[in-house]
Amino acid sequence: MRKFARTLAFVGVLGFAPTALRDAQAAARRTTTIVLVHGAFAESASWDGVITDLFAHGYHVVAAAIPMRGLASDAAVVSGLVNSIDGPVLLVGHSYGGAVITDIPNNKGNVIGLVYVAGLAPANGESASDLTKRFPGSTLGRALAAPVILADGSKDLYIQQSKFNSQFAADVPAWRATQMAATQRPIAAAALAEPSGPPSWKSLPSWFIYGSADKNIPPAVQPFMAARAAARKVVEVQGASHSVMVSHPHEVAMLIEQAASAR
Repeated sequence: MRKFARTLAFVGVLGFAPTALRDAQAAARRTTTIVLVHGAFAESASWDGVITDLFAHGYHVVAAAIPMRGLASDAAVVSGLVNSIDGPVLLVGHSYGGAVITDIPNNKGNVIGLVYVAGLAPANGESASDLTKRFPGSTLGRALAAPVILADGSKDLYIQQSKFNSQFAADVPAWRATQMAATQRPIAAAALAEPSGPPSWKSLPSWFIYGSADKNIPPAVQPFMAARAAARKVVEVQGASHSVMVSHPHEVAMLIEQAASAR
């Protein structure tokens, strides 16, 4: 990995010889479906660079679109998708999407692992909001626009377009960050406050990657969550923003491939 990406922890050595590792990776490419779940203020296209790498290496990928109306309902959407897939599934979640993959029950038994990309991994009863407040450093509250009041009285949250680049995507080229600001998908305020159910990381292996300059989720939250989940590997990308999958797609794809072949 490039020098700006620093591995913080690696629990559980795979023990493969180079040939065996190549065989495992080839088997993973043939059989594993990687399901990517976007987070708040983003959308499925935020995974474009990661998908390009995964496609080039022969993986089958689905970038799920979630309504972001509520944690349980969003998890149900992705769970339905997972249940429709034959063969192993690796779940990858960015930001709030991490909370979504955490809340998915492995009913079919085909989910093999979880990758958190600047993602939230709540414990039972924790909300996304709880985790972002556990350590100082988030400036998201100051960057939000006035809530949009919907017909049913619920509130949608957006990041102010004038603050989106510096808040969400500071290391992304300005033209791309401006596009992301214009296409951001809102999240219901209630979804960020909804408590998580029993976490899937209790029974599934996990991997974490995040940016040291994340302004949405305090970087200190990531090693805390990773240690709690007994993560196999934690990677901090130096200087990366909350949009680490956009600014550093190769590093993110590399970790996903390691997770996919870790069986």
